[in-house]
Amino acid sequence: MTKKRILSGMRPTGKLHIGHYVGALENWVQLQNDYENFHLIADYHVLTTNLDTSSVYDNTIEMLIDWLSAGLEPAKSPMFRQSQIKEHTELNLIFGMLITVNRLERNPTVKDQIRDLNIDYVTYGHFGYPVLQAADILLYKGEFVPVGEDQVPHVEISREIARKFNNQYGQVFPEPEPLLTRFSRLQGLDGNSKMSKSLGNTILLSDDSEIIKSKLKKAVTDPQKIRKGDKGNPDICIVFAYHKKFNPNLVEEIESGCKSGALGCVDCKMKCAAGISEFLEPIRMKRLYYENHISDVKDILNEGEIRAKAIANKTMTEVRERMNLG
Repeated sequence: MTKKRILSGMRPTGKLHIGHYVGALENWVQLQNDYENFHLIADYHVLTTNLDTSSVYDNTIEMLIDWLSAGLEPAKSPMFRQSQIKEHTELNLIFGMLITVNRLERNPTVKDQIRDLNIDYVTYGHFGYPVLQAADILLYKGEFVPVGEDQVPHVEISREIARKFNNQYGQVFPEPEPLLTRFSRLQGLDGNSKMSKSLGNTILLSDDSEIIKSKLKKAVTDPQKIRKGDKGNPDICIVFAYHKKFNPNLVEEIESGCKSGALGCVDCKMKCAAGISEFLEPIRMKRLYYENHISDVKDILNEGEIRAKAIANKTMTEVRERMNLG
């Protein structure tokens, strides 16, 4: 039986944090056994919010190391740079003719990004980046896209564009469906709803146990629980949310101790730090290997790009023929 195909990706921002792992990477690793996965390093998308590309390649390698260390297998999941597959830009141009400005203006995700990044103006490329995302997905005829709820509007735009192309020129593209991640987004250590390196509120997959302890000490907890003995509310505590993921066997004990006051926040944070450190240890060990074998990482990237180019070329040949542009 032929496996369904998935396309997913990230902007290359360097080393990844536990929010990336819980929100996407863990899901990708599990899905690669049941689907044909393609993983995009979205380096063109960096330009939508930052024209400085001096660190893009180094960030690409760091991110790729984290992907591999977390368990993505190159044989099952080709990994490649968007910029090295020129068909992405060609299909993006064609798709740009199939969607109106009014439709793009209704996309809530772009509005949220503009607000969160405090952007004073929007470039043509930034405004239209959902169209480039549609090209990223449909170039590989992706049938499913693993996303969080905030990205579902982008998948809907991809579905609309696929439908419009097929109706106009003939059947080429599937209408991709979202695959929602099963674990909610982790909040940042400072209580911000988003974990982000730019906000300095993350725990990196590559952080060692001492760094994790240091970061957890500063984590926001229940503001009414000031000292040991005070009764706390774990449901509003970020550290307790981390326990649910990284210390599932201790959740009942932590919850009971917090509510009764028997467990102080410092001890709770150190238990959490220990759980996260233990969870990340296999990832750190793999990362150490790849850091010492960078040539292997570059070979994996090159091999992934060869496989991606072959599929991209085949798709665009079909597109040109359908459009009488061959």
